Amino acid sequence: MQIAVATSDKINADHFGRAQGFAIYRWEEGEPEYVEYRETNVTPGEKHQWNKGLSILEDCEVIIVAQAGMNAKYGIKQAGLKLVEEEGTVEEVVKSYIKHMEFMKKL
Repeated sequence: MQIAVATSDKINADHFGRAQGFAIYRWEEGEPEYVEYRETNVTPGEKHQWNKGLSILEDCEVIIVAQAGMNAKYGIKQAGLKLVEEEGTVEEVVKSYIKHMEFMKKL
């Protein structure tokens, strides 16, 4: 599965519509593998740019963000992607998601 994390500084998880890009990870089992950073080309300060982010994440299954607005949440759901809202560094939120998924597999 591919996991996208909204981030502008490549360190911290960011708001979906304001993120300058997404860190993309691949994970099946064990440790996640960093794949690439994809830029969104959002205009700083402009509102409602969630579609710019969504358009570059078609091959991802999960999107992790610090926050997402209502329009973005609707668009993500319509695209069939899973949205996870969590604050922290990119590495922390990816590991937290994987830990949760591994726990859920045991149930």
